[in-house]
Amino acid sequence: MKVDIMAVGVHPDDIELSAAGTVARHILMGNSVAFLDLTKGELGTRGNAKQRLEEANEAARLLGVAQRTTIELNDGFISDDAASILEVVREIRRYRPEIILCNAISDR
Repeated sequence: MKVDIMAVGVHPDDIELSAAGTVARHILMGNSVAFLDLTKGELGTRGNAKQRLEEANEAARLLGVAQRTTIELNDGFISDDAASILEVVREIRRYRPEIILCNAISDR
């Protein structure tokens, strides 16, 4: 599925909290957007992974996001090993976005 924009976040709800305005604007402009969560957010202290995903899915639906995928890396233990990188690359190749939104390199 080809999309115009892929937004990448570590946990479900990260994209919505950090880039919902940008995503909404692009969707209103006619761009298709996919969300990629790297983890299920299982180490979160507010709610649990299931609740976070349900809430994030509802927010994505309200925004008009075309697709949301979670690759289920281990929350709190993401590394830049070959296997983890290949999982992200696989999703980028699947969606073939023109633009990728992600956190700044200086963010944790």
